[in-house]
Amino acid sequence: MLVGHAMNTHKAVPLLLRATGATTEVLAFRHPQAGLQLVKGTIHVGESAKDAALRELAEESGLQETSFTRDLGTWASGYEGQTWHFQQVQCRATAPESWEHLTQDGGGQVFHFFWHPLRSAPSPEWHPVYRAALAELCHRLGIQESTHAASVPSAA
Repeated sequence: MLVGHAMNTHKAVPLLLRATGATTEVLAFRHPQAGLQLVKGTIHVGESAKDAALRELAEESGLQETSFTRDLGTWASGYEGQTWHFQQVQCRATAPESWEHLTQDGGGQVFHFFWHPLRSAPSPEWHPVYRAALAELCHRLGIQESTHAASVPSAA
């Protein structure tokens, strides 16, 4: 567990992966104001990274039937002094191909979820820190990332 910090810069990143044939995909979403992202949120004082990852995934995606799989380590994001804790998780039920979820973030916003193929380079719609995080995730999982950007499903 993390101990208290004057400024909490530790973020849990729940990584829900799925295999589609020879392709590994990660759950991602379209934020209505901030583009394409991975699920990520603050680790509260006294909370473990794995518990924060499961909580954040439920809050942001609505997925409840999830469990911790493995710790993929920490990453110094270089963004606002944040350290990201990559936590691989699994869903007991099959998650849909895509869906929308009304989250309480920012006073209530609808996030559109989709699966991003890790072999495909992220499009410019991804914030640079998330593009770097995807490259780091590919490195940790031993996946060779392409230089061609993947197409992204449009919001319904």
